[in-house]
Amino acid sequence: MRPESHTAGAGHAVGSPAVLSLRDVEVRAEGRPLLSGVNLELASRRIAIVGANGSGKSTFARLLNGTRLADAGTVRVLGLDPAQDSRTLRGKVGFLFTDPAAQVLMPTPAEDIALSLRDLPRPQRAERTAQLLDEFGLAAHADAPVTTLSGGQRQLLAIAAVLATNPDLVVADEPTTLLDLGNARRIADLLLGLDAQVVIVTHDLELAARCDEAVLFDSGRVVTTDDAGQVVDRYRRMHA
Repeated sequence: MRPESHTAGAGHAVGSPAVLSLRDVEVRAEGRPLLSGVNLELASRRIAIVGANGSGKSTFARLLNGTRLADAGTVRVLGLDPAQDSRTLRGKVGFLFTDPAAQVLMPTPAEDIALSLRDLPRPQRAERTAQLLDEFGLAAHADAPVTTLSGGQRQLLAIAAVLATNPDLVVADEPTTLLDLGNARRIADLLLGLDAQVVIVTHDLELAARCDEAVLFDSGRVVTTDDAGQVVDRYRRMHA
């Protein structure tokens, strides 16, 4: 197992540039440390973030799209500084919340996806919206109230809206927690099959083990990063 250096990226050639880089990162809230001394270099395509509740996983995830800024240290995501390039970064990073209600903003699926595509000319927007609805199995519900969709369909809609702008990085914070087993597997398969780099914060250790690399957090610090299966095994032993 790779020890506490927290460098490299599984599945990438030695010397390849890290897509996600954190150096001596500290995040605090009301004087309490949420992250302490975080040093990471991550370049794998599918990265799992695991750890107990309150370990710092979600705080770390929010650093990646600039919705949370470090109080100390440096963060680089896709070569960008979230503190200086937040607008550009949010155009490159898609964020998927645990509860799709936090990001599905419009009354119908068609309107919600179209909102993500608002910078496109109207004919292209309509064509791309129809394409995404079909791709995610939502075409029959295009104009139905979002409130009539199942939990799995709402999460599919949230993913479709995130992917509409072709992000380079997708960060998913507990994307399967509120889903039944069948829909959880469907969403997991979809995320792991994306061409974009994917960071998945999850308590689902089977999902985590399917990733290329995993990072284990505990009490706001990185315990280790390594092959996902090995990290999951270590986490299980910690809580046996």
